[in-house]
Amino acid sequence: AGFDPIEFARAVLTARPAALQLRAKRASARETLALLRGLRPLCRDAGVPLFANDRADLASLAECDGVHLGQDDLPIAEARQLDPSLKVGVSTHDEKQVERALADEPDYVAFGPVFLTTSKHAPDPVVGVGMLERIAPLAAAAKRPLVAIGGITLERAARVRELASASAVIGALVGDDLEQVARRAESMHVALWGPP
Repeated sequence: AGFDPIEFARAVLTARPAALQLRAKRASARETLALLRGLRPLCRDAGVPLFANDRADLASLAECDGVHLGQDDLPIAEARQLDPSLKVGVSTHDEKQVERALADEPDYVAFGPVFLTTSKHAPDPVVGVGMLERIAPLAAAAKRPLVAIGGITLERAARVRELASASAVIGALVGDDLEQVARRAESMHVALWGPP
């Protein structure tokens, strides 16, 4: 949206989200590592865990708290071998993927897209709230937090907060300026989890 990623993160961190994930799909490894290293002190100061998207190696080098893996990324076990200190989350898009992921005991399972999303170039098919409702007991039985992903907005927050431990939010945070980003982050936090 034209914002400096560090300044955007600084605005979002005022709401004290459950975690901050850097998702820089078009950045080089060198650029991603530099961004992670820039975000690390901000997240530490805010008491918010920092996750790298896709790259366990960069997460380890930047001393992140965790890595978020997609279906085509490094397997959970290999990410843990690379750096046992990293928390590992994984994206899933159907029931079989959830079951496979839970068998590998990730620190959390993300599921979706629950709603239509515009933040991914080629998103998986929308799963809907009904499927999230079917998946929630599987995650609960495995004692793993479930993160709703995809198209989560302020208006849709109430529909997912009863089913998921957390929600990943991207597009709903973008505003015209950084003050608006901070206000939107605060509003989303209150809608999903109550006051920070």
